[in-house]
Amino acid sequence: MDRLKLVLLFSAVFPTLSGAFVIAVMSLGYYTWPAILGAALVGLLSAWPASRYVSRRIKREDPGFDHTREKDSDFLPHPNAREI
Repeated sequence: MDRLKLVLLFSAVFPTLSGAFVIAVMSLGYYTWPAILGAALVGLLSAWPASRYVSRRIKREDPGFDHTREKDSDFLPHPNAREI
């Protein structure tokens, strides 16, 4: 499991993309709640692959990251595991 992706998702990528979509919707003249919530939902759905891309790019350029280590097969990471 990629914990860096989750940190990026909720702290950087989702607020940025959702804010951009909400601003775009409002600048087009749609001031209704469904339009604003739809733009936020589109931001959430597009933030997942964007944060995965950014996380992979950061790890690819990190010389200390070992790509050959065994992958975790569990859904949740072990609490005492080393941060990747």
